[in-house]
Parts: sequence; C-alpha cells; structure tokens
Amino acid sequence: MATSLLRKNVHPLMAACPSLLSSLRLSLLRSISSSPMRFSAPLSESSSEVESDSPSSSTNLSPRPGVKILDSYKEEFEIGSRAISFETGKIARFANGAVVISMDDTHVLSTVACAKSGEGARDFLPLTVDYQEKQFAQGVIPTTYMRREGAPKERELLCGRLIDRPIRPLFPPGFYHEVQVTANVLSSDGKHDPDVMAANATSAALMLSDIPWNGPIGVIRVGRIDGKFVFNPTMDELSLSDLNLVYACTKDKTLMIDVQAREITERDLQAGLRLAHPEAVKYIEPQIRLAEKAGKRKREYRLSLISDKSFEKIKSLSESPIEEVFTDPTYGKFERGEALEKIAQTVKAELEEEGDEDGLKYVSKAIDTVRKQVIRRRIIEKGLRVDGRQLDEVRPLYCESGTYPILHGSSLFSRGDTQVLCTVTLGAPGDAQRLDHIVGPPTKRFMLHYSFPPFSINEVAKRGGLNRREVGHGTLAEKALLAVLPPEDDFPYTLRINSEVMASDGSTSMATVCGGSMALMDAGIPVREHVAGVSVGLVSEVDPATGEITDYRILTDILGLEDHSGDMDFKIAGTRKGITAIQLDIKPAGIPLDIICESLEPARRGREHILVRMEQEISTARAMNDGSAPRLATLKFSNDSLRKLIINRKKIEQEAGARVSVSDGTVTLVAKTQTTMEKALEKIDFLIGRQIEVGKVYKGVVSSIKEYGAFVEFNGGQQGLLHISELSHDPVSKVSDVVSVGQQLSLMCIGQDLRGNLKLSLKATLPTPKKNLLDSPVPVASQPPQETTISEDVISNSTPPVIIRPAEECDSISNKLLTIKRKSRKASVDVASQHPQETTTSEEIGNLTPPFVIRAGEECDSLANKLLAANKKSPKTSKSSLRTSLRKGNKKDTSKDTVGIAEELAQIMNPADEAPKDEVSSGQMKIGDVMTAKVHQIRAHGLVLELSDGERGMYKFQEDGRKDFEVGEEVDVVLSTFSTKGIPIFSLVD
Repeated sequence: MATSLLRKNVHPLMAACPSLLSSLRLSLLRSISSSPMRFSAPLSESSSEVESDSPSSSTNLSPRPGVKILDSYKEEFEIGSRAISFETGKIARFANGAVVISMDDTHVLSTVACAKSGEGARDFLPLTVDYQEKQFAQGVIPTTYMRREGAPKERELLCGRLIDRPIRPLFPPGFYHEVQVTANVLSSDGKHDPDVMAANATSAALMLSDIPWNGPIGVIRVGRIDGKFVFNPTMDELSLSDLNLVYACTKDKTLMIDVQAREITERDLQAGLRLAHPEAVKYIEPQIRLAEKAGKRKREYRLSLISDKSFEKIKSLSESPIEEVFTDPTYGKFERGEALEKIAQTVKAELEEEGDEDGLKYVSKAIDTVRKQVIRRRIIEKGLRVDGRQLDEVRPLYCESGTYPILHGSSLFSRGDTQVLCTVTLGAPGDAQRLDHIVGPPTKRFMLHYSFPPFSINEVAKRGGLNRREVGHGTLAEKALLAVLPPEDDFPYTLRINSEVMASDGSTSMATVCGGSMALMDAGIPVREHVAGVSVGLVSEVDPATGEITDYRILTDILGLEDHSGDMDFKIAGTRKGITAIQLDIKPAGIPLDIICESLEPARRGREHILVRMEQEISTARAMNDGSAPRLATLKFSNDSLRKLIINRKKIEQEAGARVSVSDGTVTLVAKTQTTMEKALEKIDFLIGRQIEVGKVYKGVVSSIKEYGAFVEFNGGQQGLLHISELSHDPVSKVSDVVSVGQQLSLMCIGQDLRGNLKLSLKATLPTPKKNLLDSPVPVASQPPQETTISEDVISNSTPPVIIRPAEECDSISNKLLTIKRKSRKASVDVASQHPQETTTSEEIGNLTPPFVIRAGEECDSLANKLLAANKKSPKTSKSSLRTSLRKGNKKDTSKDTVGIAEELAQIMNPADEAPKDEVSSGQMKIGDVMTAKVHQIRAHGLVLELSDGERGMYKFQEDGRKDFEVGEEVDVVLSTFSTKGIPIFSLVD
C-alpha cells in the first residue's frame, strides 16, 4: 500500500535512459505516474540513490533539484451515463483521509480527522460535518460587506445533515472520539448538485483513514421525467422531474432516504427505491479499490463500553422497577420521566455503597439501555406500546383554524401531547428570500421556519442562531407543502410559514406539515388539497451471530420515547393522491429495503386518517377578502416611468402606507387594506402616470387658469385642458368661480384635440341633475298659452316632439303671459281681443301648479307661431318700434317691459343648446357649437375665419377635404378646440 507522498526512488526506466533524454524526465514521469505531478519544495538530501539495472547510469540520472513527485491514485467509473472519479494523494495530504470526487467540471474535496483520545466519559459520538460552498467555486466574489463568506447558510447545514445521516450509524458502538468531516466545493459548473458527490467523497475518505468505520456506502440521486427514472440528473433535469430522491445504502441494506416529490404513489416510489439501490452500490467497489491502493491500516481505539458484570448488576437493580413504570397507563410523559429518574438515583446510590466505579461511570447509559430493552421486548412479544395504543393506531387529534383572526392565516394542530402553532404571512414578490447558492434558483418565494423552543420539553436552554435540527425539520415540512402550492404566475405572493412547537412528544415536523396545510387554507391560499404527515417507527430483534433481523414490528405515529428506543424514524408526508416528502433516519447499521417498503402502507393509512380530521375543520381555502390578507397589485411601466418610481418610492410608501417593490420591470404593491391600496395607486398615477385611456378618471392639480378654461397637471406631469364648458352642468361665466390654482380634482379624459392635446372634463365626473316625475298622471295642456308679441329671431328652428318643463318654469311663463297681456293693452295691442277664448286669468294661473307639465311639440310650435303673428300685427310693440320710441325719449313707454318679458319667454322656450348658430358670440362659445363664419383669409395650410361678432378663428385643411374656398364665402363650422392662446379652432360641418 502506497502511503508516502514523497518519492524515495526514481523509476528504474528513468535510470536506464541515456543522458540525451534527461530533459524529458518530467514528461516520462507523467506517463508512468498515476496522476500529474506538482512542483513544491526541494527534495530531501537524504533521498535514496538512483536504483537501476545498469550501474553506469546511477551517476548520470539524478533527480533535478526543486522537483517533488507526488503519488496520487485515481479510480474512474460510470453511473447513469456520468463519468465519475475518486482521487487521493494530490491535495490535503496531512488529513487523516482526503478524497476529491469529480463529475464533469464539478470537484468536491472531503477530508476527515479524528481526535487522538476521547474526553471524559462520553456516551455519544461527537461527529461534526461541515459542508462549505465558497463563491470562488463559481468564479464570483461574495457580495457581503467584508467580501468573504460568513456563517453557514441553510443549504450548507442541510448538505451537512445529508452527509451525517448515512455515515453515523456505521461507527462502532462505544467509539466516542471526536470526528470532524469537512467537505469543500472546489469548482462547480452549475450542472450538478455537489451534495451527493460530497457524501460519496466522505465515505471514500473514511475508508482511506485509520478511523474505525463499517463502510463504505453509496449515495445516489434519482429523478423521474415523463415516467422514466434518471440517475444523477442535472439541475435542468431536476427542474422537469416530479421526483428528487436521494438514496444511501451499503451493499445490502438501506441507510438513508430523502425525498421531495409531486404526489408520487407508493407503488412508483417503491420502484424508484429498488432501482436506486443497485445504482448506489456502484459507488462502493471503486472506494474499496482505492483503499487497497492508498488506505491506512485501521488504528486500535479504546471503546467506551461498560463491562458485562457491571451491566448485569445494574440491570438486575433497575429492570423490574422500569417494567412497573411502563405497565402503568396513568403515567404521562413527564410523570414517566420522573419515575425513571428516581430509579436511576436509587441504582446509583446502591453502586456508591458498593464502590463500583465502573458501574457509576456508565450508570446513566446502562439504565437507558435497560429501558430500551424493556420497551422493545414489550412491543415485540406482547404488541404493547408505551401509551397502550395499537401498533397502527394514531393518537387523538385536535385541529383548529383561524386561531388568531388578525393574522393572515393561523392554525393549531395537536396529536396526542405534541402541539404546533402555525402562522402564515403573505408578502410581495420582492420579499422572496435571496439565495447565494452555487446551484439552484436565485430566490425562494415559499419559506417555512420551524422553531423548537426549550419550554416545549420543559427545559432551560439558550437560544442561539441557526440550529441544524430546526433547519432540517423546517425544510422537510417545506418540501411536503411545496407540491400543493399554486403556480407563481397564478399566485405571485411570497409566503412564509412559522411553525412554533408548543409541546413536543414525538414527530413535531409532521405536526408542522398538518398545521401548515390548515394555515395556508385559512389564509386563502388556493392550495389543491390538504397535506398530512405521520412518522413510522421500527422495533426489531437481531441475531447476534449474523446481524440479520429475525423479528420486527412497525409502529405508526411514534412517541418521542419510541423514537429514542426504536430502530428508525420514517417520516412520510403527502396527500390522498401520493407522497410529497420523506425523511428516513436509522440507528442500526442498515435496514433491509423490503421492511422500508412495507412501512409505506401503514403510513398511508395513518395519513388518510389525519386528513379526514383536518378536512372536518377546514376543507377549502377561504376567500382572501374575508381575512386580513394583504392586497397585491402588479403594474407594468416603461423604463422612464420606472426611474421616476424608484426616485419617488420612499415618498409613496410613507404617504400611502403601502410597500413598493420593483423587480424585472414589474412593480408590485402590497397594502394591508383595500383603502391603502387605492391610495397608493392614486399616488403612483399622480407622480408616475400610466397610459392615458379615454373615459378614465385621473387625479390632477390645477396649474394655471385662463379665460377659456384651466390647465391641469396630472398622470405624472402631463398637461391637459379643462375647458370652461366642461366645468359644470350649469353655465359658468368665470373659471375662477369653480376652480383655483393648486386645487386637486378628479377629472375624466374625454379625448384629444387636433394637435394631440388632452381634453379633460370635470362635469363628466359629477352626477347629472335628475328631474323627478310624480307618480300621478301629469296634466297635458289642451290649449296653447296666451299669445304675445315677440321678435322673430328668437323663435327656435327646431322643436322636439315632446317638451317636459318644470312646474315653476310653466308658472313663470303663465305669469309673464299675463303681464304681457296687461301691458299690451296699455300699448294698444289687444291680443286677447283676437283670441278671447284663450285668455288666461290670474285664477287660472294659480291653478297651474303641477311639478312638471308635458306639452306636445306641435302645441309649442303653435304657441310660437301665435306669438309671432301677434308681434307682426302690433308693430308698436315690436322691438324696433320700442327702440325708436326710446330714442325719441318716450321713457314711459311700457312696451319696453313687454319686449323684455317676451325675450325672457323666448329664452325659456328655447334652451341654450337650441339657440340659432348665428347668434353665438366668441365669449360664449363651447366645443361642439355649430355656427356660420366667413372666410376672411386663405393661407397655405388653412383658413382664417371671421365670426358674426368680428372675432376670428382658424381652420386647418384636411388631406382629403375641401380646399377651394373664396374670401367672403360663408361656411358652416363646428368648434373643435382652442389653441394654447385661446384661439378657436374649427372643423367644417359635413
């Protein structure tokens, strides 16, 4: 066995070579040696002389000074179409055992070291496994402040557990020397997960060391893509796989199983396990061959074992009292523990009286061994468990959802004395955990944090940082629930589950799965169905001569004491459809695979029993609006808008109270209430702006006021015109009467003008004035009202079929008609004499008090014609005669009042929107008004139009429109918009 790394002798072939070939020594050595050489310190002067079959060559070929030749050994093999190699002797030469495993461009170094002697009277193996993934392995500088790796990350702790679990059972009983395993990833191509490689390299390093260990082992990862099993899958293949199985074994027994799956059936899982075993065994033979070449002889270590004589003495003193404790069903966990402690104190006192130093040294361990024997014998021989249950019976269950309604989701789950409180917290996508792993995704949106406080077992202890056990249990429950979560595209929230163990008496991780599933539904997360978990144990009898299991019992839902006294802790979680997560830990040096596969069926029955009780409490996800779940909104912006948002991010969060996160061009808002969400959206609309949509309401601030309207800044700095006609449903004479500079308004975008300017409306956001009709029939006037004189130009050209007027307006018309009649008599215009039957008296007018009067359009036209006819027959009351009379100084002419009343009557009878187009003045124009204008000037791109009051406007030629105009020509136009200087812009009326 080659154990020295320093070459003592030059190879005989080198001594026989002529001096001419001395310059080729290094290349020749590379071809002869089992691996490339390395250059280091000069060789020792005491090196042996060159040996050769030719004596004359001994003086010609001496080693070149400064060259060290390293003996390294390599074993290459292939598993699952992947070329793998073990190599030792090149680096880490001082370690008790060191192996580099390689797969493609991923290389992992694993070393082992052992203390020379045990410290004190330990009763456990102080094995430490440290797994490290430094950023240099992927060519990256750490992003921390110190630019170096800090405390171990969760993944490093999990990979350390993955290495620890299969190698720990193979150390011999009584070997309590401190052992440290260190695994370092030297390089990573990102294709392969180094955790399984590190476990195999650790097995090979233990084989090379002088540490007593009953290995080797093989560890393999198995995936399943489209129903086909894949061995040693890459990371890309794992993302497509519905199974992630890590299997560790010896040649004939199983040591460890770790599974994450998407509801795989028990039958398919058994098939995967049986296929994984022979593939994992392929790792074992190369390790044996490597140990034969470069391994050390196992050193003799002192085992800390009690003598048979002392053990039998302690057993005789404690066995009977211990059996009495376990036959009494009234004992609980702590009562049982106190009774066993009293027995231990009694035995210890007797050993002190006898002066048995060897017995006193191992009394605690011996009593614990006797207790295990009693428990195991009662289960094997009588089928009696510690708490009196049947072997396949689940403890009593208690389920409660919505324990604390103010939380997003909460639940309380109890199984026997084990109790777990689970809470769910929802966050934005930006709250996802950022990962610095050399393989795998960069973020994680679902997190489950498991906490095991000391009070849960009535102990006093300090709370430190990350605990390996807590991380492992939390990850197991996380993998179990991950399979039923909705896709990220459908449910973009970040989820965090906190599992607080309130009391522990076995399998708190599986209680976390059950409680977490109910809490998710309570939070309104649309999970497909419930996930439950149960732990299965094993108690067996072994033939001391062969080491084979002769009898065994499988236990469902094990207690903490049964876990401690049994052979395995097989945690299985899943739904009714299949398994989602598995973790198998064992204590003996392997368990047959057949027994493990047999344990799947009682686990399935126990899981379904728990699912029934959970569904009775809550069977479907609650509506998120029913609870206190946060509101989430996702927005898309351009790059320019994103810059504005990032600048104003803190301002939005402080003023609106919502959280804003930006990721990959997507903005996510998270608010506790819908009111806060709406406030944040309004703030973003105002500061950043979004794409303008016609008909949508926006918040804006008045920036300036003009005679024709107001300019408003809205949607992240954009300007829009709020025309005076869009301020209110009622006529507005002055803009400043309605709005002021700096006032915040809710405005609707109603379109754009010809120049692309945005048109806003305030009245579109205001409720339209309603005209209420009485339930009783409305009287219809059978006769037209009294005639009077009125100017012809105030008569409307169009009358609707039916006119509905308020009662007050009708009363006003009647009163004015009566006044016209009276005053027309004084002006010698007797309208009533021409139509005596239509005379209206004051008594009749007083009776016209209905809220609304409905008149037919023909009736209104008849009234207008009669008024016009009366005006023509009485020229003294016409407008022109009245004006002439006034010019002559007849100030007492009462016809002036008649004309004024007639004009008011005409205004009432003819609404503003029905006024003749020729009478519209520039100061009262509104967008949409139709009028006649004259062509004042013809320009290259349009016309200058002159209105009836002398004001001018503009018309822009259209591409396919008319362009052959003449100066002085009258054209019908419609007001389209106003320029920034207030000049009206017209369009032609078709």
